[in-house]
Amino acid sequence: MLAAAKGAFEALPVRPEVRAAALANLARWLENDEFAPYHPQIHSMVARERWDLLLDSFYQVLPFGTGGRRGPVGVGPNRYNPWTLGASVQGHVAFLREQQAQRGQVGAPLHVVIAYDVRCYKDANNVYDPAVPNPCLGLSSRDFAELAAGVYAGNGVATTLLPPGSDTYVSTPELSFAIRYLTANGGLNVSASHNPPDDNGGKFYNARGGQEVPPDDEQMAGHVDRVDRVRSVPFAEARAQGLVRDYAPATHDAYVAENLTTSLRRDARSARVVFTGLHGTGDTTVVEVLRAAGFPVDVEPTQAPHDGAFTEVPFRTPNPEVRQSMDRAVALATTLGADLVMACDPDADRIGLCARNAAGAAGFRFFTGNEIAVLVTEYRLTQGTWKNPIVMQTEVTSDLVRRVAVRHGAQVVADLMVGFKYIGDGLGQLEDTGHFRGVTGRPEDFVVGVEESHGVLVTSALRDKDAAGAALALAEFASLLARDGRTLSDALEAVWAREGYVHNELVSTVMRGAAGKARIDRIQASMRKAPPTEIGKWRVLEVTDRADPKGSLGPIRSGTDAASRDVLVFRLAEPGATEPTARLLLRPSGTEPKNKIYVEVVGRAGVPPAQEIPRVAAEARALALAFAHGMLARVEIDLPLWALRVSDLVAIENKQHLAEVLLPEVRRRIAANEPLATVVDDGLRAYGKDPRGLVADAVRAWAAENGAEGEKVRAAFGA
Repeated sequence: MLAAAKGAFEALPVRPEVRAAALANLARWLENDEFAPYHPQIHSMVARERWDLLLDSFYQVLPFGTGGRRGPVGVGPNRYNPWTLGASVQGHVAFLREQQAQRGQVGAPLHVVIAYDVRCYKDANNVYDPAVPNPCLGLSSRDFAELAAGVYAGNGVATTLLPPGSDTYVSTPELSFAIRYLTANGGLNVSASHNPPDDNGGKFYNARGGQEVPPDDEQMAGHVDRVDRVRSVPFAEARAQGLVRDYAPATHDAYVAENLTTSLRRDARSARVVFTGLHGTGDTTVVEVLRAAGFPVDVEPTQAPHDGAFTEVPFRTPNPEVRQSMDRAVALATTLGADLVMACDPDADRIGLCARNAAGAAGFRFFTGNEIAVLVTEYRLTQGTWKNPIVMQTEVTSDLVRRVAVRHGAQVVADLMVGFKYIGDGLGQLEDTGHFRGVTGRPEDFVVGVEESHGVLVTSALRDKDAAGAALALAEFASLLARDGRTLSDALEAVWAREGYVHNELVSTVMRGAAGKARIDRIQASMRKAPPTEIGKWRVLEVTDRADPKGSLGPIRSGTDAASRDVLVFRLAEPGATEPTARLLLRPSGTEPKNKIYVEVVGRAGVPPAQEIPRVAAEARALALAFAHGMLARVEIDLPLWALRVSDLVAIENKQHLAEVLLPEVRRRIAANEPLATVVDDGLRAYGKDPRGLVADAVRAWAAENGAEGEKVRAAFGA
């Protein structure tokens, strides 16, 4: 098998060291009895000549991203499975022991809180051979949590998690709170957040309820890499030894109570909310907090059950960043006459929002993460009493947040790397020293921390984003506005009128597998070596490399710091302008196999937002697509601009397939008057759930440029 794999790997477009690493890891798994349960699936991959899958499964150990390991469940070291989880936990124990030694507390008891989400691995993508045993099939997040508790117990570490048979969950933000509340040494959440149903992961937390930042996260990763043996005991034995404690309802009640303390206007409770948890844990956070505060909340019923397959969510993508995920809740809100629609991802740290359109207009408006950040910042700074207000945001978040905060007299940290752990670290530094990146104050001065990916934190009692606190602030704001016949849409337009219109656009390019990672690496290297001087009509005035040790962030502190700082910032100007009116940031995702392109275009000063919105939005979209097109050309991917309008949830290979294979075949059949039969659905099957919706925008864009033929193609795709 190794000889066959070696020969097949030679034909794959990856570097020699990638092939060598894959073969070495494959040999280890085949020769070690510890991995015997995985052998039937490995044999099947070889027999079926699934060389791309085999290489991607073995060329590396699943890496740590912005807070832990996350990825597809499956066979091999580059998949999430009992071995990669066990090694992570064993390394976490070693890291905690090292920290104890540094504090002179060698031998002191250790205690970790474990949470988990609703996932259960069912191989929805039919990756593996169903005819042979698969040790990962049917593993739930609860199963992984119990395995983790067994490893902690095998190393003498006590854990707290929900008792067996529990019908509730502990969300990511509640875990952050519980670690601090229970004075634990750390935490683990078994969750893949908003990722597809076949993914899972583990996010590790420190004693402050946050995630480690460089260089400490690399020290932990180093301990994980050095694991050669995982010590564990069966979960039942760990419980019998008293090393597994039951998570008490009182801790959950304290979490809800903490969120209620963030209320700024207890007299504002009129907004009626429709909520969807997208089959996740948000019913234990947002719903409970809003109802305890006195808000009427209706739960969208079809997406309410705790279901790790995310059966009733469009595209099976439980992410409030995807506006279609909230369509059912919006429909219910329309029927009920509700004011707001809110959603959470499965671990309830991200908040999604739809609100009624500006006064006098029908329907609901979807709010982006940047717009939510602006609204919460505006509300808390205008309604709270702050002597020394502090606002924190990641660099990829809209600069409009900073402008709002400065106008209201706040100190702002506006250039943090992506990942809420950097906001949590900022709170920790304020706690320890009273200083953080030029800001002076204490944790009690903290007003809000935000990131563009729908993350909001409104209390220093937690150190990770929390949808519940954001939901409470937004519901109060909507209630206050309603007294004057206004909505959150009106409030956002008022901010634009005061500060100037800003439009943010995000484009992601998914490139899977070892070959995809190689492409992502090549793109970053190419952009550093030869950055573009023009992007569409825009001139590039300045390029800032956040990984530059001579830059404002200083020397690289670790490998994880280098990964976090793998960010390029382009400042751009329109023709004839000398000052930048747009910026573009490029970075690889830390948790998913994709490049992410963030675009921000600023409208003209003094021009009413109603006049600027269509123009600026169109320019931001055009800029993002032009950059993506040029970026992909650097790795020999030539996609027409219309094909880049396929949903960012779809891998680049499928976008190529649509442009180069499927759409031409549909055109040919239409021209020849041949029946289409199932050609569209068959061709789209590999794109994901609800594939017609995933390609609809792209097909419409192509059709708009191709007259009568375009209309026929659009009809064939149902777009």
